[in-house]
Amino acid sequence: MEFLVYSPQVFYSVMVLLGFLLIISMFRILREYERGVIFLLGRFYKVKGPGLIIVVPFIQQIVRVDLRTVVMDVPSQDVISRDNVSVRVNAVIYFRVIDPQKAIINVENFLEATSQLAQTTLRSVLGQHELDEMLANREMLNDDIQEILDARSDAWGIKVSNVEIKHVDLNESMIRAIAQQAEAERTRRAKVIHAKGEEEASSGLVNAASNLAKEPNAILLRYLQTLTEIAGENNSTILFPLPMDLLKSLEHSIKNKSD
Repeated sequence: MEFLVYSPQVFYSVMVLLGFLLIISMFRILREYERGVIFLLGRFYKVKGPGLIIVVPFIQQIVRVDLRTVVMDVPSQDVISRDNVSVRVNAVIYFRVIDPQKAIINVENFLEATSQLAQTTLRSVLGQHELDEMLANREMLNDDIQEILDARSDAWGIKVSNVEIKHVDLNESMIRAIAQQAEAERTRRAKVIHAKGEEEASSGLVNAASNLAKEPNAILLRYLQTLTEIAGENNSTILFPLPMDLLKSLEHSIKNKSD
């Protein structure tokens, strides 16, 4: 049996190697978008970075935090609108960490916490509005949700910069009902436009009749013009009654000219 023989040179070599590795482990490099939250014996010490930093092994611990904007997809949520319509809505939120200390100390997992807060806020805000508002006023709803999320996540060192509602999914029966409503609205508008046209046309006819009544000869000229138009459009012979009042007016006009 062979036994290891103690050698001071081996011992010193091992100690030098361990010391070298210990010194190397003290140095950390943080990128421009990273910060390091340093804890000294379990207590918060400071936030360091970016660049080269020193962390004392066994005494200090570091937690890296990414400061870049996070794009998080909010899963589809079942929402009941204020007018009792069931829809499925999903959205996307944009946020970033502005205070690494709060993001690490005040909440266990700021990504999961922000996701859950976004889901509950989405259901809460949209449930206060009717379906028509969800479909027509998305910009207003986006601003409301963003404002609430930003205020509630401020204690976690999170800044919510934007919220976008992507889809509002309806069931087939609701889609058909909306299509029928749109068709009824178009029919109503067509009837209103037609009624306004009839009203304007009747006003024009009243004004024309009033002007013709002031001058009897104008009625005769209009009558003769109508006969000319009918004769030009039809090649067959037409028997058209001639009112006696017009004949008398014509006779009266000829006498006046002869005198």
